[in-house]
Amino acid sequence: MKVHFLGTTGYHPNNRRHTACLMIPELGVIFDAGTGIFRARDLLQTKTLDIFMSHVHLDHSVGLTFLLDVLFQKDVEKVRVHMAEEKISAVQEHLYHSLLFPVKPEYEFCPLTEDGSVQLADGVSLRAFPLDHPGGSHGFVLKHGEKRLAYVTDTTAAGDADYLKQIQDVDLLIHECYFPDGLEDYAKLTGHSCLTPVARVAKQVNAKRLILVHINPLDESDEPLNLKSVSEIYSNVQVAEDHLEVDL
Repeated sequence: MKVHFLGTTGYHPNNRRHTACLMIPELGVIFDAGTGIFRARDLLQTKTLDIFMSHVHLDHSVGLTFLLDVLFQKDVEKVRVHMAEEKISAVQEHLYHSLLFPVKPEYEFCPLTEDGSVQLADGVSLRAFPLDHPGGSHGFVLKHGEKRLAYVTDTTAAGDADYLKQIQDVDLLIHECYFPDGLEDYAKLTGHSCLTPVARVAKQVNAKRLILVHINPLDESDEPLNLKSVSEIYSNVQVAEDHLEVDL
């Protein structure tokens, strides 16, 4: 089973990256609907599509308006969009306002439950958990067989963060890292993370592998985060690029 990284930056796309979107085609699961979601069209394999929204800031949600083309002439029978209940009306009333978007979509909007659990097909389970971010956000842990994947974006990594207990011993931790070290004040102000705290989180929760996403779009270099600086803390780490595919 492969995880496809369709968009790996935040705030706005640049020449190298689109905004947040991950997909597991075999399961019909997408995490976030940033501008990278247009790439899902060539990866569709299932009759249903479940899109899990960490939150609805525009860099994560604008791709919901791309779905008409993503699904055009594709054999997808049902689309479910999962998000915090209080944010559903914001999407329906504003993102899909007739002055902004002329076609009302026929997707099923599903509020996240109080305990965050969602049961998908083929024994796949998922749990959402709250994150600290302006306006609120959610992370997700997906379990498929014995493998567990955690997706944590738009939050400030810290050793005492509540979400750490949700991601213990995951096989793959996909975690936001908007800033390199040295910009901690900006990270705190905007609700994002710097490199060293993320590396410490990965070590603390005993994650087998760490992939960094939601990279600052102002940095289009090959090494936006200087991974060598945290090699003694946590070494099995890489910065995601758009089109990256990894096995779970």
